[in-house]
Amino acid sequence: MPQPTTRVLALLELLQARPGLRGAELADRLAVDERTVRRYVAALVELGIPVRADRGRYGGYRLHPGFKLPPLMLTDDEAVAVVLGLQVAERLGVATGPARESALAKIERVLPVPLRDRVQALRDALDFTTPARAPTPAQAAHLLALGEAASRGHRVRVAYRSWRGTPSERDVDPYGLVFHSGRWYLSGLDQASGEPRTFRLDRIASVEPTPGRFTPPDDFDPVGHVTASLAQVPFTHEVEVVLDAPLAGVRRRVPPAVAWLDGSDGAVVLYARAERLDGMAQMLAGLGWPFTIRRPDALRAAVRALADRLAAAAG
Repeated sequence: MPQPTTRVLALLELLQARPGLRGAELADRLAVDERTVRRYVAALVELGIPVRADRGRYGGYRLHPGFKLPPLMLTDDEAVAVVLGLQVAERLGVATGPARESALAKIERVLPVPLRDRVQALRDALDFTTPARAPTPAQAAHLLALGEAASRGHRVRVAYRSWRGTPSERDVDPYGLVFHSGRWYLSGLDQASGEPRTFRLDRIASVEPTPGRFTPPDDFDPVGHVTASLAQVPFTHEVEVVLDAPLAGVRRRVPPAVAWLDGSDGAVVLYARAERLDGMAQMLAGLGWPFTIRRPDALRAAVRALADRLAAAAG
C-alpha cells in the first residue's frame, strides 16, 4: 500500500491534471476517505502549495489560479540520462512498469516539444537483450531502507529465509548493496556469527532499524565479498583443479562468482563448487589451458565423456 507521502504527491498530480474534483472523487481515486483527503490538502498547504476548496455545483478542490510548480529544466544530455536511467532501473528490478511510465510521463510533460519528440524517438528505438525483472514493492522499499542504513551506519534487523527455506531474524550491519547476475544482494556483518555474510534481497521479508551503530571496515569490498560468497555456495561437488596458465589470464576468463583462485605455488589452483560436473568439464575445456584434476574423481569421468562427445562430433 502506498505511503501517505506518495498519496499526497498523487493528490498534487490530480489537482494539476483535473482541477475541480470533489472530495469524494479524490478519495475514490486515492483509495482513502474524505477526511484523509482534507488532511492531505492541509499537508500541501503547509508546504506552500495554495489549494482552495470551492463550494457549490461547480465547486471542488483546485490549485490557486495562476499557481504553477517550477518547471523541470533539462538539457538534451540530462534528458537522455534520465530516460536511460529509468529504462535500466526496470532491468535492475527497482522500478515497476507503472512507476517507470509515470515518471517518464511527468518528465516528458515539462520538456520542450522538440526535445520531447527526440526523447520519445529514443524510447521507441531502445531495446535490451536482458528482459525486465518484476520487482515487488517490498524489494524496492528494502533497497531504500538498507541503503539509508548503510550510509548512516545504522544496524538493522532483517527477517530472512535461507536457500533451504528456513526462516530467521538477523541483526546485520549493512556494509553495501550489490547487483549481480540479475539479483540484488546485501553484504554486511551478521551479529550472530560475527562474520560478514551475503543475503539475497528477494529472501528478506522485512527490514527494521535497531539502536545499534557501526563503522564498516575501511578495506571491506562488498562486490568482492558477494562474488566470493557465491563461488562458495554449498553445491553437491567440491572441485579442485590445477591450471597450467598465468594467474592474470585465468582471472580475466573465470569470474569471481564461479571460482576462487590461488596462484601462490607457481601454478593456478582453481577451487569451485558445482551442482553438475558436466558443466564444469565444459568450462575447463573451454579455457584452453592444460589442467590436472585433484578432485573429485567423478570430474575425470565427466571430462572423458565430454572428450568422447567432441570426438564423435568431429567424426
